[in-house]
Amino acid sequence: MPTISMFYGIVVMMFFRDNKQHSTPHIHVRYQEAKAVISIPEGELLDGEFPKKQLRLVQAWVEIHADELMADWALAIEGEPIYKIDPLK
Repeated sequence: MPTISMFYGIVVMMFFRDNKQHSTPHIHVRYQEAKAVISIPEGELLDGEFPKKQLRLVQAWVEIHADELMADWALAIEGEPIYKIDPLK
């Protein structure tokens, strides 16, 4: 599971060929013990629980990087290498 970005203690990952359980394009995020699945480009919480403040940070990051995330998603579902994305600053 490649890590595509990290910021403010949040780790953002995207699995290869991960379109069976959640057919919607999405990312996996972790913060301390919290784990969640977030849709792209909407930033909607699809699964799990995440602290509100960190969820808002992830949603802002998803909005800023929606095009890059969708490009990575297209690569990931084909099993191709994906690219790192700049963290939230």
